[in-house]
Amino acid sequence: MVQRILFVCLGNICRSPTAEAVFDALSGSAFETDSAGTSGWHIGDPPYGPMQTAARARGYDLSKLRARQIVPGDFAAFDLIVAMDRQNLRDVEALRPNDNETLVRLFTDFGGTGTDVPDPYYTRDFDQTLGIIEASAANLMKALKDQPQ
Repeated sequence: MVQRILFVCLGNICRSPTAEAVFDALSGSAFETDSAGTSGWHIGDPPYGPMQTAARARGYDLSKLRARQIVPGDFAAFDLIVAMDRQNLRDVEALRPNDNETLVRLFTDFGGTGTDVPDPYYTRDFDQTLGIIEASAANLMKALKDQPQ
C-alpha cells in the first residue's frame, strides 16, 4: 500500500512542490509526501515566486517548501515516485538502484492523459500547469483510495 509519495520535476521550484502541496490539501496529509528535482540548480531555494502566487490564489501555500535533488536513497524511502514529465521519468529511472522495485509513474498517467505537465518556468502559464496538477492529484488520490489494502 502506498504511504509515502515523492513528486519530481526538473528544478523542484514549480511543478513538484505544487503537486506536493495540492496532494497534501486533497489527502488531508494522510500520506507522507515530499518533492525533489532531478537537477541540483535550486537546492535550498523556495518555490518560484510566480508559481507561489498562482498557487496562493487557489488556496495553496508553498512558502515553507525548499528545493532538493532526488537521490538514490529516495527509492527506499518512498513507495511511489511521481514524475512531472517524460524526461524527468527517464532521469529518475536512471538513478534507480539495482534490484529496486519502487513504483515510478508519470503524474498524468493517473488521469489517463499520459501527457507531460508543462513547465511554467518556461511556458509562463502557471494557471494551466496548476490546473493539470489539480486534476492529476485528484486522480492519483482516487487511484490510491481504490487500491487493494
